[in-house]
Amino acid sequence: MRNFRVDRVVGAWTATGLAVALVYPFLPKGTLVTAVVFDLFVLATLVAVLAGIRRNRPVNSLGWYVFATGIGFRLAGDITYEIHRQVLHEAPFPSPADGFYLSAYPLLVVGSLLLTGSRRGRDLAGLLDAAIVATGLSLVWWVSAIGPIAANASIPMVQRLLGAAYPACDMLLLVVVARMLTRSGRPSVGLSLLTAGTTALLISDVFFQLVIIHAPELEGLVACGWILANVGWGAAALHPSAGRTVPVRPAQPWLGRRRLALLAASTLLVPTLLFVQGAARGAHQLNWLAIGIGAVVLFLLVLARMSGFVNQVQRQAQQLEDLAMRDDLTGLPNRRLFEERLAAAVLTGSPQVAMLDLNGFKDVNDRFGHAVGDRLLAVVAERLAGRLRGDDLVARMGGDEFAVLVATATPAEMAAIVDRLTASLRKPVEVAGHELLVGASVGVADSTGTDDPYEVLRRADVAMYAAKEHGGTRHRRYAPEMDERAGEEARLGAELRTALDTGQFRLVYQPIVSLPDGRIVSVEALIRWDHPDRGFVSPAEFIPVAEQNGLIVELGAWILRTACAQAMVWRNSLGDAAPERVSVNVSARQLAEPGFTELVASVLAWTGLGAQNLIVEVTETAVFGGGQAVQAVKDLHELGVRIALDDFGTGHSSLGLLQTVPVDVLKVDKSFVDNITMAGRHAVIATALIQVSNGLGLQAVAEGVETAEQATELHRLGYRLAQGYHFGKPVPEPDFRGAAVTIVA
Repeated sequence: MRNFRVDRVVGAWTATGLAVALVYPFLPKGTLVTAVVFDLFVLATLVAVLAGIRRNRPVNSLGWYVFATGIGFRLAGDITYEIHRQVLHEAPFPSPADGFYLSAYPLLVVGSLLLTGSRRGRDLAGLLDAAIVATGLSLVWWVSAIGPIAANASIPMVQRLLGAAYPACDMLLLVVVARMLTRSGRPSVGLSLLTAGTTALLISDVFFQLVIIHAPELEGLVACGWILANVGWGAAALHPSAGRTVPVRPAQPWLGRRRLALLAASTLLVPTLLFVQGAARGAHQLNWLAIGIGAVVLFLLVLARMSGFVNQVQRQAQQLEDLAMRDDLTGLPNRRLFEERLAAAVLTGSPQVAMLDLNGFKDVNDRFGHAVGDRLLAVVAERLAGRLRGDDLVARMGGDEFAVLVATATPAEMAAIVDRLTASLRKPVEVAGHELLVGASVGVADSTGTDDPYEVLRRADVAMYAAKEHGGTRHRRYAPEMDERAGEEARLGAELRTALDTGQFRLVYQPIVSLPDGRIVSVEALIRWDHPDRGFVSPAEFIPVAEQNGLIVELGAWILRTACAQAMVWRNSLGDAAPERVSVNVSARQLAEPGFTELVASVLAWTGLGAQNLIVEVTETAVFGGGQAVQAVKDLHELGVRIALDDFGTGHSSLGLLQTVPVDVLKVDKSFVDNITMAGRHAVIATALIQVSNGLGLQAVAEGVETAEQATELHRLGYRLAQGYHFGKPVPEPDFRGAAVTIVA
């Protein structure tokens, strides 16, 4: 309601002022009534400004009070002027009224500058633009008005001084108006009204200088302009925007078309004056001093403006270059800057480079979301940067990869630096209430034997992947044989594609038996590759390559379809003698693949195998990080598929997995079975695991059983399922009808 009330007041004030301006020219000229109307409206303007200050309580109230004082001095001048003319019947020029009028101009100027925020000096370009415009127009005003008055010896000295003082004050107003019009940022309504009022005053003053000499009868029209100036000032003070701080934005580095045209016109006023005065009076009567001074001032102002423009462009160009060389997320240098610094280091010395790839970062993104992953990257970047020396460089190369450049260091010094970096990552990172633990696979290389920076990066990358293959717990330094291995892996990867397309893979099945009778209850499907040239290729050799190039997804789907189809063949042909279940190993890459659960469901539907007859074996490391892998396991379990935790005890060995992951079968690793028949501590873990399994209602399968003594001891400890060479090697067609291997308790 208060804002609406203020708007009504502004509207009422403006309407009243416009009415006075329209009526004033028709009042009797030079009468007391006309003088009273004019002076009362000036008084009303002063009251309106003071009322606006009280109503809006502006932050910059000092500017308004100074401006109001200027209006008060103008009112005092008007009253004094009319007293001399109406009461004393004396010529009002010169008179004390001139002192009030001339004193009002500096107050109006200072008040306006305070209100526009110019005293803060944050818009130097705008001030220079205003100075250029004001200098050009002031030069015209000096040559056409001030100069002739000051040089006219026929006029008494006091009148000459006063006559020149008024145009000089108008020059000050011109500076203020130019400043308001060239000010950066969108002006408020109040500032626009203030500018309009001051502009009206300036125009009226200029016309008064012409009218008083050539057409005194038009003085009433000029007074209308003064009334309009008061209307604008009063409305500006009363408007609600007068109570808000006027923002001053930094000057733009470019020049808009309108501003550029205004500045160009202002600078062209000097040659224009030369042509006009030369044509009208002749070269000998040119005001060379005024025009020369104006030209020099304009030149210096334009030079300062262009200098600021160039500096601003250079600063912004440098800022853009810095942004182009920085990573937005971490603030570290990016790959482009790293490569430039590396190229320079290779030319001048023998730099050391370390490539770091975070272990488990994808699981963090999958489990907690990209926002948490981004925060993790930022913390890692901060820790890495904090462990380097002043001249060393760490950059984010993309994703979760970082690179470190050390311009001068021995291999031993570089190893110490890498140890500091990896140690900084061992402390958990707290993000959004989660404690995240990540490590890094690190590869190190130098420029020995090459001056190509990209070769150095390639070497570090190769070493980093070698470190990742070895578990990522220690850094690896590049060696030439790593290239041979990388080349071999590339060839093997290509041959994997051919093998899958041409049917070179086959499945074999290892029995899982019950204890003590040795009856085959299920089988585990295992893949074999008979290469036409290489011969038998071990899964330990080609499975990691398939994991790395992503072919494991397609290969795993083939294994699943083939194993389920074979299980149905056995059930149809052997009846009750067929194995009850078939186990299929599934990698972390497969679990992370969108739609894996749907793939399993479609294979079961296609083959007709029941979900309860399929066991999906996953490793601890595949599900330890949570995320999509755990969700896929849960979805499979809800489908009815049984879940086996393979090689238990060799990975993270977190018993918490047995609570967070829906496990049905616990497969105890061969390493806990090998020495189970020996006395002492060798059977402790196997004993503990069977107790955990029984306590949680899980089935425990002992892997790698190779002797009857091991089978007997396992049965004594409580194991009822086992597999290993003692019961049968992996073969395409196990002997399901053959005699069972009896275990003697």
